[in-house]
Amino acid sequence: MDTYYNPADLKKFGGITEFQKELGDKFFEYYGEVFKEGALTAREKSLIALAVAHAVQCPYCIDAYTTDTLEKGATEAQMMEAVHVTAAIRGGSSLVHSVQMMNKAKKISM
Repeated sequence: MDTYYNPADLKKFGGITEFQKELGDKFFEYYGEVFKEGALTAREKSLIALAVAHAVQCPYCIDAYTTDTLEKGATEAQMMEAVHVTAAIRGGSSLVHSVQMMNKAKKISM
């Protein structure tokens, strides 16, 4: 294996029902419903999933949703923009917590 995450394992995802069929089946039913066309298009949902995959740093999800977004007609520029949204939110969420640090530092310094 060349990586910690074995890319071939992504194809085994459907097998998560093996050890707990009832909950696995419920998950896949829910998952399928979430990704159906609704207020958002399937392509929009796929781009969101790609961005979230980067936020949670799941290589399986990144692989799956890179393929899925391309199949749904997203461009490479759209995909990269979605990833940049992820980076901005992740960076911003770290920086916004600096307010807590600054409040504490000011309190201690008084």
